[in-house]
Amino acid sequence: MRNTEILNGADEKSANGISEREAGDLEVAGHGGFQVSVGDSQPLVSVTTVTCNSGKTLSRTIESVLNQTYDKIEYLIIDGLSGDNTLEIAESYREKFAAKGIAYTIVSEADNGMYDAINKGIRLSHGAVIGNINSDDWYEPQAVERAVRFMEQTGCDYMYADLRMVKTDGTSFLKAAKLQKLATSRGWNHPTQFARRELHLKYPYKLESLHDDFDFFLKVRKSGFRIAVLNETLANFTMEGISHERNLRAAIARGKCRYRIYRNNGYSRWYLLECILIEGAKFVLHFV
Repeated sequence: MRNTEILNGADEKSANGISEREAGDLEVAGHGGFQVSVGDSQPLVSVTTVTCNSGKTLSRTIESVLNQTYDKIEYLIIDGLSGDNTLEIAESYREKFAAKGIAYTIVSEADNGMYDAINKGIRLSHGAVIGNINSDDWYEPQAVERAVRFMEQTGCDYMYADLRMVKTDGTSFLKAAKLQKLATSRGWNHPTQFARRELHLKYPYKLESLHDDFDFFLKVRKSGFRIAVLNETLANFTMEGISHERNLRAAIARGKCRYRIYRNNGYSRWYLLECILIEGAKFVLHFV
């Protein structure tokens, strides 16, 4: 399939005994992947957004979900007791979501950080497919529809796609999605990921670090679930968050955290080099 990379059990034999090399020669159907029917049986997709004092950027995120070309969506905003106008903005969209027949849930209560809130949103959701978009990022209008169709075409359990990286000066560049033999975050784009509900229930975020989402990705890779990559832009990422904070202390902390996740998932000590290169690249990209 053009513009598609598929992996079935990237780092070890899958539950069906199929290795990565063998998976490349398989037909898409018939290997335990996600099956989506068209027509009236379209799957419900749950999208979550975690907020905490997100008033400056939240409207763009909400509207990107509201304006999706796919109809069967439920949207959950999980707020951590914001003190600004976040909840006022979220509440202002109730009638618009109701008019489109989209279930819209807002929860505001204390939590133990972003990933605790995402876990909460997943537990409250009902969709067969789960996506998450942060409160300063936004989807392309066709993102959910393309994800569902792509999962149907490939039979995958988990997918991600190309991501537009938006810098603080408004310029942007494309981060192409890749699925490589060696596990790496370089071609992985978390705002574009969609996964079967079962994966999130099996591997809830661990609440250990900023990179819990990458830990989730590595667990999916090593567990024999089928992963596919779509080389189309599905989301936009704002390079202003903690993951791109530009100072040496933050870079060292992020590198150590990512390295610990690699090691906890059984990867080689050589991945320390990858962690150093990733953080170095972030410094460069902020100045070009």
